[in-house]
Amino acid sequence: MKKIVSLLLVVAVALGLYSFYSPEQKKDNTLSKKEKKDGWVLLFDGSSSKGWHYYKNQQADDWAVQDGELFCKVDGVKKRADLVTDEIYENFILDIDWKIAAKENSGIIYRCTEDNGASYESGPEYQLIDDIGYPAKLHESQYSASNYDMNAPTAKVAKPAGEYNHTRIVVNKAHVEHWLNGVKVVEYEFWTPEWEATKAKSKWKDVKPYGMSKAGKIALQDHGGGVWFKNIKIKRLP
Repeated sequence: MKKIVSLLLVVAVALGLYSFYSPEQKKDNTLSKKEKKDGWVLLFDGSSSKGWHYYKNQQADDWAVQDGELFCKVDGVKKRADLVTDEIYENFILDIDWKIAAKENSGIIYRCTEDNGASYESGPEYQLIDDIGYPAKLHESQYSASNYDMNAPTAKVAKPAGEYNHTRIVVNKAHVEHWLNGVKVVEYEFWTPEWEATKAKSKWKDVKPYGMSKAGKIALQDHGGGVWFKNIKIKRLP
Protein backbone atom coordinates (compact mmCIF):
# COMPACT_ATOMS: atom_id res chain seq x y z
CA MET A 1 0.00 0.00 0.00
CA LYS A 2 2.84 2.40 0.92
CA LYS A 3 4.47 1.72 -2.44
CA ILE A 4 1.23 2.63 -4.24
CA VAL A 5 0.87 5.90 -2.28
CA SER A 6 4.50 6.80 -2.99
CA LEU A 7 4.01 6.06 -6.68
CA LEU A 8 0.88 8.23 -6.81
CA LEU A 9 2.78 11.08 -5.12
CA VAL A 10 5.57 10.86 -7.68
CA VAL A 11 3.03 10.98 -10.52
CA ALA A 12 1.21 13.94 -8.92
CA VAL A 13 4.44 15.88 -8.54
CA ALA A 14 5.39 15.15 -12.14
CA LEU A 15 2.00 16.44 -13.30
CA GLY A 16 2.31 19.60 -11.22
CA LEU A 17 -0.58 18.63 -8.94
CA TYR A 18 1.65 18.85 -5.88
CA SER A 19 3.33 22.12 -6.82
CA PHE A 20 3.62 23.09 -3.17
CA TYR A 21 5.98 20.14 -2.74
CA SER A 22 8.51 21.75 -5.07
CA PRO A 23 11.55 23.39 -3.45
CA GLU A 24 10.95 26.40 -5.75
CA GLN A 25 7.65 27.12 -4.02
CA LYS A 26 8.10 29.92 -1.48
CA LYS A 27 6.10 31.69 1.17
CA ASP A 28 4.46 35.06 0.59
CA ASN A 29 6.69 38.13 0.80
CA THR A 30 9.93 36.24 0.30
CA LEU A 31 12.45 35.90 -2.51
CA SER A 32 13.98 32.71 -3.84
CA LYS A 33 17.74 32.38 -4.17
CA LYS A 34 17.38 32.72 -7.93
CA GLU A 35 15.34 35.92 -7.61
CA LYS A 36 17.93 37.44 -5.31
CA LYS A 37 20.68 36.45 -7.73
CA ASP A 38 18.73 38.01 -10.61
CA GLY A 39 18.48 41.34 -8.78
CA TRP A 40 14.97 41.27 -7.33
CA VAL A 41 14.35 43.22 -4.11
CA LEU A 42 11.33 43.02 -1.80
CA LEU A 43 9.38 46.24 -1.31
CA PHE A 44 7.21 44.71 1.43
CA ASP A 45 8.56 42.41 4.14
CA GLY A 46 5.13 41.14 5.20
CA SER A 47 5.27 42.60 8.69
CA SER A 48 5.90 46.35 8.40
CA SER A 49 5.69 49.33 6.07
CA LYS A 50 9.46 49.76 6.07
CA GLY A 51 10.61 51.41 2.84
CA TRP A 52 7.34 53.34 2.41
CA HIS A 53 6.02 56.68 3.62
CA TYR A 54 2.90 58.78 3.20
CA TYR A 55 2.86 61.04 0.15
CA LYS A 56 4.65 64.31 1.00
CA ASN A 57 4.97 62.93 4.56
CA GLN A 58 1.36 63.70 5.34
CA GLN A 59 -0.03 62.65 8.72
CA ALA A 60 -2.45 59.84 7.86
CA ASP A 61 -3.79 56.63 9.37
CA ASP A 62 -5.31 54.73 6.45
CA TRP A 63 -2.68 52.04 5.76
CA ALA A 64 -1.92 49.04 7.94
CA VAL A 65 -0.15 45.67 7.89
CA GLN A 66 -1.82 42.49 9.06
CA ASP A 67 -1.47 38.77 8.28
CA GLY A 68 1.23 39.37 5.69
CA GLU A 69 -0.83 41.95 3.77
CA LEU A 70 -0.41 45.68 3.29
CA PHE A 71 -3.90 47.14 3.09
CA CYS A 72 -5.85 50.37 2.95
CA LYS A 73 -8.63 50.63 5.51
CA VAL A 74 -12.22 51.52 4.68
CA ASP A 75 -13.56 52.48 8.10
CA GLY A 76 -12.26 54.49 11.03
CA VAL A 77 -9.90 56.64 8.97
CA LYS A 78 -9.28 60.24 10.01
CA LYS A 79 -6.84 61.25 7.27
CA ARG A 80 -6.09 59.53 3.95
CA ALA A 81 -2.96 59.66 1.79
CA ASP A 82 -1.23 57.53 -0.82
CA LEU A 83 1.69 55.37 0.26
CA VAL A 84 4.92 55.87 -1.70
CA THR A 85 8.32 54.21 -1.78
CA ASP A 86 11.28 55.86 -0.12
CA GLU A 87 13.44 55.10 -3.15
CA ILE A 88 13.29 56.41 -6.70
CA TYR A 89 13.16 54.04 -9.67
CA GLU A 90 13.88 54.77 -13.31
CA ASN A 91 13.83 51.52 -15.33
CA PHE A 92 12.38 48.48 -13.62
CA ILE A 93 10.07 45.48 -13.47
CA LEU A 94 7.53 45.63 -10.65
CA ASP A 95 5.64 42.51 -9.56
CA ILE A 96 2.78 42.78 -7.08
CA ASP A 97 -0.25 40.78 -5.95
CA TRP A 98 -3.44 42.65 -5.13
CA LYS A 99 -7.11 42.20 -4.41
CA ILE A 100 -9.90 44.74 -4.35
CA ALA A 101 -13.06 44.81 -2.25
CA ALA A 102 -16.45 44.84 -3.95
CA LYS A 103 -17.32 48.23 -5.50
CA GLU A 104 -13.87 49.68 -4.68
CA ASN A 105 -11.10 51.33 -6.68
CA SER A 106 -7.36 51.93 -6.30
CA GLY A 107 -4.22 52.12 -8.40
CA ILE A 108 -0.48 51.59 -8.66
CA ILE A 109 1.23 54.80 -9.73
CA TYR A 110 4.77 54.76 -11.10
CA ARG A 111 7.47 57.32 -11.82
CA CYS A 112 5.63 59.80 -9.63
CA THR A 113 7.24 62.69 -7.80
CA GLU A 114 6.18 64.43 -4.61
CA ASP A 115 6.15 67.87 -6.18
CA ASN A 116 2.40 68.08 -6.82
CA GLY A 117 -0.89 67.90 -5.00
CA ALA A 118 -1.35 64.19 -5.74
CA SER A 119 0.80 61.30 -6.94
CA TYR A 120 -1.31 60.80 -10.09
CA GLU A 121 -0.56 64.32 -11.29
CA SER A 122 2.95 63.17 -12.26
CA GLY A 123 2.86 59.37 -12.53
CA PRO A 124 0.72 57.16 -14.77
CA GLU A 125 -1.73 54.91 -12.94
CA TYR A 126 -2.14 51.17 -13.36
CA GLN A 127 -5.83 50.89 -12.52
CA LEU A 128 -7.15 48.48 -9.85
CA ILE A 129 -10.92 48.27 -9.66
CA ASP A 130 -13.88 45.97 -9.23
CA ASP A 131 -14.53 45.61 -12.97
CA ILE A 132 -17.91 43.97 -12.50
CA GLY A 133 -19.41 45.58 -9.41
CA TYR A 134 -18.11 49.14 -9.43
CA PRO A 135 -21.19 51.37 -8.95
CA ALA A 136 -20.28 53.93 -11.65
CA LYS A 137 -20.17 53.28 -15.38
CA LEU A 138 -16.62 52.55 -16.52
CA HIS A 139 -15.01 53.71 -19.73
CA GLU A 140 -12.68 51.27 -21.49
CA SER A 141 -9.61 53.07 -20.15
CA GLN A 142 -10.82 52.67 -16.56
CA TYR A 143 -10.87 48.88 -16.23
CA SER A 144 -8.27 46.95 -14.25
CA ALA A 145 -4.75 47.11 -15.67
CA SER A 146 -5.53 50.09 -17.89
CA ASN A 147 -3.18 53.04 -18.03
CA TYR A 148 -5.87 55.11 -16.38
CA ASP A 149 -7.71 57.38 -18.83
CA MET A 150 -4.98 56.81 -21.41
CA ASN A 151 -4.75 53.20 -22.62
CA ALA A 152 -7.53 50.63 -22.32
CA PRO A 153 -6.61 46.99 -21.61
CA THR A 154 -6.79 44.73 -24.65
CA ALA A 155 -8.41 42.01 -22.53
CA LYS A 156 -10.35 41.97 -19.27
CA VAL A 157 -8.67 39.28 -17.19
CA ALA A 158 -9.11 40.60 -13.65
CA LYS A 159 -10.42 38.14 -11.09
CA PRO A 160 -13.61 38.91 -9.16
CA ALA A 161 -13.50 41.26 -6.19
CA GLY A 162 -11.96 39.58 -3.15
CA GLU A 163 -9.60 37.35 -5.15
CA TYR A 164 -5.89 37.99 -5.62
CA ASN A 165 -4.53 39.10 -8.98
CA HIS A 166 -0.92 39.18 -10.13
CA THR A 167 0.38 42.33 -11.79
CA ARG A 168 3.63 43.04 -13.60
CA ILE A 169 4.60 46.53 -14.73
CA VAL A 170 7.61 46.95 -17.02
CA VAL A 171 9.05 50.43 -17.38
CA ASN A 172 12.18 50.62 -19.53
CA LYS A 173 13.13 54.12 -20.68
CA ALA A 174 10.13 55.18 -22.84
CA HIS A 175 8.65 51.69 -23.10
CA VAL A 176 5.88 50.53 -20.73
CA GLU A 177 3.99 47.25 -20.41
CA HIS A 178 1.05 46.39 -18.15
CA TRP A 179 0.54 42.68 -17.42
CA LEU A 180 -2.35 41.14 -15.49
CA ASN A 181 -2.55 37.47 -14.49
CA GLY A 182 0.04 36.51 -17.10
CA VAL A 183 -1.50 38.48 -19.98
CA LYS A 184 0.03 41.64 -21.48
CA VAL A 185 -2.92 44.02 -21.77
CA VAL A 186 -1.32 47.45 -22.27
CA GLU A 187 1.79 48.57 -24.12
CA TYR A 188 2.79 52.13 -24.92
CA GLU A 189 5.72 54.48 -25.43
CA PHE A 190 6.16 57.71 -23.47
CA TRP A 191 6.54 61.04 -25.25
CA THR A 192 5.74 59.88 -28.79
CA PRO A 193 3.30 61.79 -31.02
CA GLU A 194 0.73 59.05 -30.26
CA TRP A 195 1.25 59.47 -26.51
CA GLU A 196 0.94 63.23 -26.81
CA ALA A 197 -2.30 62.88 -28.78
CA THR A 198 -3.73 60.45 -26.22
CA LYS A 199 -2.83 62.78 -23.36
CA ALA A 200 -4.46 65.70 -25.16
CA LYS A 201 -7.77 63.81 -25.17
CA SER A 202 -7.55 62.64 -21.56
CA LYS A 203 -8.15 64.20 -18.16
CA TRP A 204 -4.40 64.91 -18.06
CA LYS A 205 -4.44 67.33 -21.01
CA ASP A 206 -3.88 70.35 -18.77
CA VAL A 207 -1.73 68.57 -16.16
CA LYS A 208 1.77 69.51 -17.31
CA PRO A 209 3.77 67.21 -14.95
CA TYR A 210 1.82 64.11 -15.97
CA GLY A 211 4.08 61.44 -17.45
CA MET A 212 7.05 63.76 -17.79
CA SER A 213 9.31 62.30 -15.11
CA LYS A 214 11.91 59.79 -16.32
CA ALA A 215 12.35 58.48 -12.78
CA GLY A 216 10.17 58.51 -9.71
CA LYS A 217 8.56 56.62 -6.89
CA ILE A 218 5.98 53.85 -6.76
CA ALA A 219 2.70 54.86 -5.11
CA LEU A 220 -0.20 52.79 -3.82
CA GLN A 221 -3.36 54.82 -4.11
CA ASP A 222 -5.94 55.38 -1.41
CA HIS A 223 -9.24 55.83 -3.23
CA GLY A 224 -11.36 55.18 -0.18
CA GLY A 225 -9.77 51.93 0.94
CA GLY A 226 -10.65 48.30 0.41
CA VAL A 227 -7.45 47.15 -1.32
CA TRP A 228 -4.80 44.65 -0.22
CA PHE A 229 -1.26 43.99 -1.45
CA LYS A 230 1.42 41.36 -0.93
CA ASN A 231 4.48 39.92 -2.70
CA ILE A 232 5.66 43.36 -3.80
CA LYS A 233 9.06 43.09 -5.46
CA ILE A 234 11.08 45.11 -7.94
CA LYS A 235 14.02 44.56 -10.25
CA ARG A 236 15.97 47.52 -11.57
CA LEU A 237 16.81 47.46 -15.26
CA PRO A 238 20.03 48.91 -16.73
